[in-house]
Amino acid sequence: MEQFLGILLLVAGGFSAASFYVPSHAIKKWTWETYWISLGFVAWVILPPLSGLITTPDLWAILRSSPVKSILGAYGFGVLWGFGGLMSALGLRYLGLSLGQSVCLGVCSIVGTLVPAAIDGKIGLLFTTMPGIVVLLGFLVCLAGTALCGYAGVRKETMLSDEQKKASVKEFALGKGVTMAVLGGIMSASMALAFTAGAPIARVAVDAGTVEVFKNMPLLVFALAGGFTTNFIATMIKTKKNKAFGDYVMKPRSTLFFNYFLAIVSGILWYGQYFSFGTGTTKLGEYSYAGWSIFMAAIIIFSNLWGLVLKEWKGVDAKTRMYLWMGIIALVVSVVMIGVGDGLARAA
Repeated sequence: MEQFLGILLLVAGGFSAASFYVPSHAIKKWTWETYWISLGFVAWVILPPLSGLITTPDLWAILRSSPVKSILGAYGFGVLWGFGGLMSALGLRYLGLSLGQSVCLGVCSIVGTLVPAAIDGKIGLLFTTMPGIVVLLGFLVCLAGTALCGYAGVRKETMLSDEQKKASVKEFALGKGVTMAVLGGIMSASMALAFTAGAPIARVAVDAGTVEVFKNMPLLVFALAGGFTTNFIATMIKTKKNKAFGDYVMKPRSTLFFNYFLAIVSGILWYGQYFSFGTGTTKLGEYSYAGWSIFMAAIIIFSNLWGLVLKEWKGVDAKTRMYLWMGIIALVVSVVMIGVGDGLARAA
């Protein structure tokens, strides 16, 4: 039951991550940078400490008692993740949800799963134990599903006219989008490393009386603060260049307040992904690092489903849609396989 709850939380996090960008389609008279840093302020500055205060006995005492090395590690990897988040968002901006998330998260899944496993000295378990082999096969199926979704996305782009592409993705640019998505995927995996570096903070939280499922909430304060630092500097530079500071007080006020409302909704959805990831991984066993693959698979599944809803796949042929659905099914299978592998390790 614990393991099932963990997988359910990871999948919920994937849905939240895949959905946070949807409100951007209704933003009016704001530059992209204004929207991005507004949602980021909610997701990276307000919600992490608020969540920590709610889920721990004494957040500030936990943070004061945490090892400096772990704090700097969580913050530092958060800064690197911030670059990835910015690049990934640009990938979505230029490719759309379906193709953008498939490219970015395929790369992110590889780096974010294998590097923490290597750091923890557990990567050998993937090749020397039966549960590990099942998890490894699930991981490979996840990559295959991601590749199928990505291939479907590439086929889609070759079939649609420029007018059709821009109807669903206003600033479509294949080369620029793929570059940003790949770099974003590599750097975004730093969040998985932030959880690894911040593990001592989680242990301090548990020793202070925090329930096991919420032990990762304090480390998110530092990791997401690092991400905000990167994004704030980058967006302010761009905002100054575009002379867009007036966006924050623009008229009419009805549009301004609605934009802020959408940014808040996006921020809550965005933070929800790591709240769910941080709680979900605590319910997995020996192969908890494989939770990153489950998380990535869920994001890709829901991103492509959102792409269908937003008509990003309108006008493509049946064969391309077949590849898309094959990829989605493979990703679902990968989630089940990784869960089975982790379950076998528990039973051993």
